[in-house]
Formats: sequence, C-alpha cells, structure tokens
Amino acid sequence: MTVLLLARDLNPSADHLVRALTELGVPVFRTDLAAFPQTLSLDARLGPSGWEGVLATEHRELRLKDIRSVWYRHPSHFVLPAGMSSTERRHAAAEARCGLSGVLSSLDVLWVNHPARESDAVKPRQLDVARRCGLSVPDSQVTNRPDGVRRFARDLGGALVCKTLGGALRAESGRLQMAYTRRLDVTELGDLAGVDTTLHFFQPFVSKSFEARVTVVGHRIFAAAIHAKSEPARVDWRTDYDALDYSIIEPPESVTAGMLAFLKVFGLSFGAFDFAITPSGDWVMFECNPAGQYGWLEEAVGFPITAALADLLANGARRCAAR
Repeated sequence: MTVLLLARDLNPSADHLVRALTELGVPVFRTDLAAFPQTLSLDARLGPSGWEGVLATEHRELRLKDIRSVWYRHPSHFVLPAGMSSTERRHAAAEARCGLSGVLSSLDVLWVNHPARESDAVKPRQLDVARRCGLSVPDSQVTNRPDGVRRFARDLGGALVCKTLGGALRAESGRLQMAYTRRLDVTELGDLAGVDTTLHFFQPFVSKSFEARVTVVGHRIFAAAIHAKSEPARVDWRTDYDALDYSIIEPPESVTAGMLAFLKVFGLSFGAFDFAITPSGDWVMFECNPAGQYGWLEEAVGFPITAALADLLANGARRCAAR
C-alpha cells in the first residue's frame, strides 16, 4: 500500500516526509497537479467497489486501490498544453478539476487533509466552531460597512486589528506579497475608504504575554510558545522572525480537548493553531491553518512533526473516522 503525496516540486516539507516514509519502508508516489495532463494521467472506471484504475507519470503507475493515504499539501494548478484557445482552456481546466479531484477525493482513505474539509474551514466558521468546542475566541466583525467598523470599535472601547479572511499571500505588481495583521489607530477609523468594496475582518487587539503555535497531527500535540521582541512582531510575529524566541509549552487540558473536538467537527487530521496567551493566562484562539507551516519549529525546538506525519500516513489504511 502506497502513500500518495500531492505537493509542489519545490517543497522541503514534502522532501523530508518522503525520506521519513521511506525509512519506515512505506512506498510513496509523489506528484504535483501541475504535471496534469502533460506528464500525469488518470484512467479510472467506477465499479462495484468504487473507482478503480491508475494514476500514472512517465515513469511509474499507481493503482487507485493501492493508495493507503493521501498527503495534500498546496499542489499547483494544472498546466494545460500550449496553443489552446481561452474557451478550450477554461473548459479543459474545469473538466480536469472535476474529473481528477472527483475521482481522488472519493477514495475512502485517510487524507491529511481532504481538500473539501480544508475548504470548509473558513475563518468565520472556524471561530464559531471553536467557540462551540469550548475554546476562547476574540469578538469579531465581518463587514463592508464603515459605520459597522466604527460601531464595533466603540463597543469594544479599544484598539482594533484588521486581518485577511482568505489567504495571506496576494499578487501585487507581479510579486507575491504577504498580508499581515494590521493594527488600526483612531485616525484610521475616521477614513475607512475602500472598506465598502469587499468584506473585511476586524478583531480587538488582544493583550498578550506571548503567543503559541500548536501543531496537531492526529492526536499528537506539538505546542511552541512564541516570544516576540519587536513591536511589529507583537502585532504579527510573521513580520519579524529574527525577533522571535521559542520554547516548548504544554497547553491546558481544556484547550487540548477543544482543539481535538474542533478538528473532529471539520474532519481534519492535521491543524496548526495560533493562540494568544493573555497576562491572566487565558488561551485565545485566532485561527487554525489546515495546511500550516511547521518545518521551522522542527528546527527551532526539535519537534518530530515530520515523523508524526509519517506514522499517521503509514497507518492510513485505517479509514478516517470523520468520513
């Protein structure tokens, strides 16, 4: 039985995971969706036991029934042949997406994580699910009305931060830019031009002693305290990695229980949770990234996250309980 890895070619986490699985004696079939349809093909037929057939590259084939688990990690988009018209390209991309994704996603195996489950875990729903799972979350406002932002600020009586609802990466002037959490001062509340163009996401600025990134693999918990030593990093620690110190920390039992319940609701096997720990010791959850980065924490504090993922995927013949 083989682990299917769907990831970009340049992905160090995938490289490490392939090595870990190989050391366990587990076969791996790694590909990127960008290879379809030029060097990656699918030939599948629906039978009495579900979809059967092969996923093939130029060099090898993988029978669908031999897949024990799938690691889905930011694969690229399809790269269609040159020379197609825009109409042909849109049609081919839609057919490829529905066909390849439809067949693979129907496989009744463990996914880390299933793309449909990741798509369900959008930030507004995350916060409500976290609240119902017993986790503390900040007051939050989703609005495209300037008066709604000002009312939210008046009700809270303190500073606000503005965050993205979707991905933090965006293309700007032909380059990828990171959209960081931004603190709003009083003068900015007077001029909210552009808020009405789309929905925006606001929360209070949470006073914190430090933050924590908690990576959950199956039922294994890897929690690192993040201590910021610069003002930008205290607003968003991603802005200044050089100003960060790390240490291993143990989350309270109630937080661990809440995170596991959260993942069960969404049907996720992996999640990277971000928390603020307040001066009074409360753990306030900001979000859970179903495909969050973890490699730098393995280096910083020695977490065996790759080994835990390899163990989870190697035992993936056990069907995911959430499906």
